[in-house]
Amino acid sequence: MKNLLKNNLIKNYFLLTIFLMLTEILFRIVSNIPLKSLALLRIFIGINFISILLSFILSWFNKKINKIILLILSFLINLYAFVQIGFNNFIGVYASFNTRSQLGAVTDYIKDFFSSFKITYYVLFIPFILFVLYYIFLDKLTENKINKKFLLKTNIVFEPGIRTITSILALTLCSFLYYESLDASFMQNKLQTVSNKDLFKYPSVPSITINQFGILGFGILDTKSLLNEAQVNYTYAINTSTNDNKETNESKKRTVDDTILDKIIENETNQNLNNITNYIKNATITNYNDHTGIFEGKNLIVIMMESANEIIINKDLYPNFYKLYTEGISFKNNFSPRNSCSTGNNEFSGMTGLYTIQNNCTANIYRDNTYFTSIFNLFKNAGYKTSSMHNYTEHYYARSIIHKNLGSDIYYGVQDLGINYYNVYKDWSSDEDFMNAAMDITLNNNATNPYMLWLTTVSSHQPYGVSSEEGDKYLSITENSDYSMELRRYMSKLKTLDNSLGILLERLKASNTLDDTVIVLYGDHYPYGLKNSDINSVLSYDLSDYEVERTPMVIYNSTIKSEVVDKYSSFVNLTPTVANLFNLDYDPRKYMGTDVFSDEYLNIVAFADGSWKNSEAFYDARTASIKYYTDKTYTTDEIVNINNMVTTKMQVSEAIIRNNYFNYLENAINSYKTAEENKEE
Repeated sequence: MKNLLKNNLIKNYFLLTIFLMLTEILFRIVSNIPLKSLALLRIFIGINFISILLSFILSWFNKKINKIILLILSFLINLYAFVQIGFNNFIGVYASFNTRSQLGAVTDYIKDFFSSFKITYYVLFIPFILFVLYYIFLDKLTENKINKKFLLKTNIVFEPGIRTITSILALTLCSFLYYESLDASFMQNKLQTVSNKDLFKYPSVPSITINQFGILGFGILDTKSLLNEAQVNYTYAINTSTNDNKETNESKKRTVDDTILDKIIENETNQNLNNITNYIKNATITNYNDHTGIFEGKNLIVIMMESANEIIINKDLYPNFYKLYTEGISFKNNFSPRNSCSTGNNEFSGMTGLYTIQNNCTANIYRDNTYFTSIFNLFKNAGYKTSSMHNYTEHYYARSIIHKNLGSDIYYGVQDLGINYYNVYKDWSSDEDFMNAAMDITLNNNATNPYMLWLTTVSSHQPYGVSSEEGDKYLSITENSDYSMELRRYMSKLKTLDNSLGILLERLKASNTLDDTVIVLYGDHYPYGLKNSDINSVLSYDLSDYEVERTPMVIYNSTIKSEVVDKYSSFVNLTPTVANLFNLDYDPRKYMGTDVFSDEYLNIVAFADGSWKNSEAFYDARTASIKYYTDKTYTTDEIVNINNMVTTKMQVSEAIIRNNYFNYLENAINSYKTAEENKEE
């Protein structure tokens, strides 16, 4: 009893509550999360629950064990908050158990990662330091006072039975208040894209979850999702804005036969699958337009450029890309929204026209999924030979599996290409060597066949904070600048990328196939590891409101006139846009992206967390707020409608991927066709 009295429940409860609340407040200050939020009430209730529970558990141990556990626990919590801030600053997203497959890759840039930390981040350890100081200077004093004022007078309260009952009652009250806060209308922002109740079931959007449940709350919910990944079953809103309501030239009207879809819906008992099919069936069918078929029959080369942002649009430093950008169809407002595992996920989105699952290395986790709607399969169905290549190993993403399941006839990794590469991640293989090897294979194997080729480059990959072969090779192009060494190394690496584009143009010209080949280029994400101040020393525009995620996109063919597209776009629109340009047989409703040239295109770019941007406004899903760029404003209902449209597309994408829906749909369609053929016989 003596040890129990010295290690009382009340003291631990107050210490933990103060510690956890202070940690949350400091985290929000450093992360620029508004403190003026009713979410703090929910967070405070949750902290009380955790403090009571831990204090009750610790009350059964002696003072020494109490102290050790509390100090270790407080350090780990502060370390977790510290790393989360740094991870979000470095990559642009919060770390999660659902992205653990790429943690090994993150360690490749551990030096750059920690060097990117700002001095302000270290204030996150203040609660731990205060805990240590308390135990050094105040523990004995407060213990004596507590014993004198409370315990010695009311020690019966702390008998095991009474202590247990008191704790259970307190925990029950906190639980009740907490769950009530999830549904309380006054604690649910009407403009929030995902409800608090759904976030509690599954923390699908880390930034919003942290805003609403706190950094510790997110950690707990993230752990819960690891142990039991709940899938929220959505009923998707039906898009009633169909082509039938528009006056369209009959020659440009695209029609789709839904006989098979109707039969599938009629016979399917799985409601989740039927929800997806109904959504697709009722989605808008984009019509033919002036760009339909302008590249019909030509070859296609898609190049996803590693870490290429708009710095590469420079006539003097990068003449090859500049030529493609200014002489082709350039997209003035193109974005590559950051997400978990951006390179692999953004490659996947470009190939499928689907959004990846937030807080999830989707391409890797669902590597065995198949998609008859992918860009590879669309071209394969049109008689093209398809292939894909990348100048690095399988260390990061299982491309040899993923690309094959997406319809690529053959995948060439760096070993297959026969070029030099390094196992030291600062020294990536050369894009120049890559392009020569890729063209050797492509031009030799496709002398008579039209081909579709996907290339993913690597030379411009981080890290930029250490010396490397490609990072140092072309430092001379910026020797008269006052740029940081990190920026100069990045720009040196871009030079290697640009040189590879020059090789591509020369090889196509030499083979007399330049006119017959379309080149599509887009950046997979902004250059992680570069400070905004570095980027701003070259690019003058404001990098807030996700402007840092601007990346160049261009569609080039030597036979067309240059064109500038000012619509807001991203890689999710690539496959349906290309399908229209080549006049491929495709159903536009099966993509969450849209042909950018269609009259039905909504001129909006959606980010992974549900934020969106157009020429008029930026909606920030993290804070459920909107910022206007023009005099035009939206009503609350208009914002909610746009939010619902964006969120629904992402939810449908998620359901498609989790259920391997297109594999199911392809099999259902084939079964129906086989049954009909048997009837005819």
